[in-house]
Amino acid sequence: MKTNLARILSVSGQSGLYLYISQARNGAIAESLIDKKRTVFGMSSRITTLADIAIYTDEGEMKLKDVFEALHAALADADAPTSKANPEEIKALFAKAIPNYDGTRFYVSHMKKVVDWYNCLKNYASLEFMTDEEIEAEYKKGSDEE
Repeated sequence: MKTNLARILSVSGQSGLYLYISQARNGAIAESLIDKKRTVFGMSSRITTLADIAIYTDEGEMKLKDVFEALHAALADADAPTSKANPEEIKALFAKAIPNYDGTRFYVSHMKKVVDWYNCLKNYASLEFMTDEEIEAEYKKGSDEE
């Protein structure tokens, strides 16, 4: 099954990634990709979809979907180094996968989040992503049912 990054959430202060399930009266209901536990995140939670995140490159910004695909091409079926790995190892991976990343604005702390998200998606979802057309069709199908 393909992953829709617009439904995958990163929540500030929480580890791991969450799948958006539904809107609640006072926030959003999401399910942890790792342990499948559902949680309600309130309006004050800082929630970001992975589709809205990009990294800085010398040519501008690169969507996270494209970053994940570049990492997958560089790693084949291997896991990315964990965020606890040597920072030089993580930098080397990004230098190989995205040689034009902007080292003055894309820090090792950002790289650590990206490799953790990559490994989470690889192990608990899919690194095959939905196209814009598939997302649009899914949205249209959902709105037709209402």
